[in-house]
Amino acid sequence: MSTELEFKPRMLGIICNWCCYGGADLAGVSRFQYPPFIRLVRVMCSARVDLTHIFRAFSKGLDAVFVGGCHLNDCHYVTNGNYDALGTVHLCKKLLKHIGVNPERLRLEWVSAGEGIRFANIMNEYGAQIQKLGPLGKDEGMDRKELKFQLDAAARLVPYIKLAQMERLRVPLRTEAAYHAFFSSEEFDRLFDELILDKLALSQIMSLLGEKPRSTQEIAETLRLSSSAVSHHMKNSSKQGLIKYDVNRGCYCLA
Repeated sequence: MSTELEFKPRMLGIICNWCCYGGADLAGVSRFQYPPFIRLVRVMCSARVDLTHIFRAFSKGLDAVFVGGCHLNDCHYVTNGNYDALGTVHLCKKLLKHIGVNPERLRLEWVSAGEGIRFANIMNEYGAQIQKLGPLGKDEGMDRKELKFQLDAAARLVPYIKLAQMERLRVPLRTEAAYHAFFSSEEFDRLFDELILDKLALSQIMSLLGEKPRSTQEIAETLRLSSSAVSHHMKNSSKQGLIKYDVNRGCYCLA
């Protein structure tokens, strides 16, 4: 038996109570088979899926996260919360890709309560896909320590990212076409770079300095950033009183 078939991934499914959970329940009642290594957590709406949940799952070593909700425009709440889930997953995939985690390890699907066979088919397909990718880190070429470092740095940004979503990353129309157009646009790429990547680099730098004092060059090499970019962050962080320069050791440390 091949290594891929022997590998049993750890997968988390966060699914809405009203539709996707009903589909999962119907799959069980109808005895439609799907991989037993997918653990399901029920929430009242897919809008309740938070970036923190996703990053925490990956940080704990899970190999994939599945988000399931009602079909778009068929949400049981007047706010159409599944659009919030759609925006969250688009943004999270972009961030996962940037920190080196295969975005295919996060998946979003819409399943109604009457679609038991659809739910089982999706789980079988996704389970096989993650088995081929292998354990978290294998496909990415990252060890456990580096993965945790990247995921924890991203997780610390979640409160700021939520604010950015409300203020600058809000999609004006709640339609599937509008969401896909926005998150595939050059404007979104520009805003992502401007609002999030700069803060992510700072979060990573603060994490490194929390381990031990480091020089600008050490930080640049570790994070694969230019020395000028690191110097820019050092200057701004020093002004804010977050870090200080140790003249005797010739490196930066936390203030």
